Amino acid sequence: MTGREDRVGEGRVYIGSFTSAGGRGITTAAVDGRTGALTVLGSTDAVPDPSYLARGPHHLYAVSEAEHGLVRAFALDAAGLPHPAGPPVPVAGAGPTHLGLAGSWLLTANYTSGSVSALRVRPEGTLGGPASVLAHRGSGPDPERQQAPHAHQVLADPSGRWVLSVDLGTDSVRVCAADRGTGALSVHTELRLPPGNGPRHLAFHASGALVYVLNELRPLLTVCRWDAAAGSLEPVGEVPVAPEGAPGSVRAYPSAIVAAPDGRFVWAAVRGPDAIAVLDTAGDPAQPRLTATVPTAGRWPRDLALDPSGQRLYAANERSGDVTWFTVDPRNGLPRRAGSVPVPAASCVLFG
Repeated sequence: MTGREDRVGEGRVYIGSFTSAGGRGITTAAVDGRTGALTVLGSTDAVPDPSYLARGPHHLYAVSEAEHGLVRAFALDAAGLPHPAGPPVPVAGAGPTHLGLAGSWLLTANYTSGSVSALRVRPEGTLGGPASVLAHRGSGPDPERQQAPHAHQVLADPSGRWVLSVDLGTDSVRVCAADRGTGALSVHTELRLPPGNGPRHLAFHASGALVYVLNELRPLLTVCRWDAAAGSLEPVGEVPVAPEGAPGSVRAYPSAIVAAPDGRFVWAAVRGPDAIAVLDTAGDPAQPRLTATVPTAGRWPRDLALDPSGQRLYAANERSGDVTWFTVDPRNGLPRRAGSVPVPAASCVLFG
């Protein structure tokens, strides 16, 4: 780890990036609690292409989005800086793009191989090898993006009982049961979305009773009711996340979604137009309304993160190589640009 280490006590932000595209790996930044401004403290390239990160109680975890996918655990020192804790661990899958914690298991969504892996998290926070791999099956109508399964996100539901995996290649969201002892995943139910939607990520409403599924191949948000007791999703509507009908407009590729902790707003990053879509849920959370799109002031926003206070948004602009932050107007949810920091090939933002 290199860089400044003299800002103990401030909040920390961890930024993943593609080392194969000139990124520095995992960048650590201090976050000013008053302004939201980021100050880069240093970086580590101890794992290649750490495109997505997750935070455990005492450790940071990173995927390596490579043909032979890996994950690595990092211990955090008193300054909040990460240091490798054990060697990289294979996930028995290709191109992992997302990871999340579910109890004592670390789950990875392996895009290229279309599978989900479960790795044991040892009591001290280090990782064991993959205990189980669940292979997805199916395809979609897009010949370039849906010729095979492409798992893009995996996360536990708020109840902790279920694991949801979002598959862009098969136009589906799988609800899986996880064996707490072995980590083995089994498909419980599967929601089939309209062919060609290409679901990428989802977020839960604050109530835990709704799920917002963000589609990449069509710029739509699919709203679903979530029944945690039954482990099932029921679609109830779709909402655009990009303005329609603009002449000469570029194709929109939504990438990331976040929901406000009070349930009032939903925001989605949209590549192509390079904007943040603002959706208001005041009337009915099951019928959010697109009220505005705000430029990200950067190119190709791959990820979007909300700070713990719910007052600021941070966009990881992959192609312009920066992270931009915005102050959110609590009355209408509109983000107002407040600053940016250079981070080459930025891919995700995580508050630590």
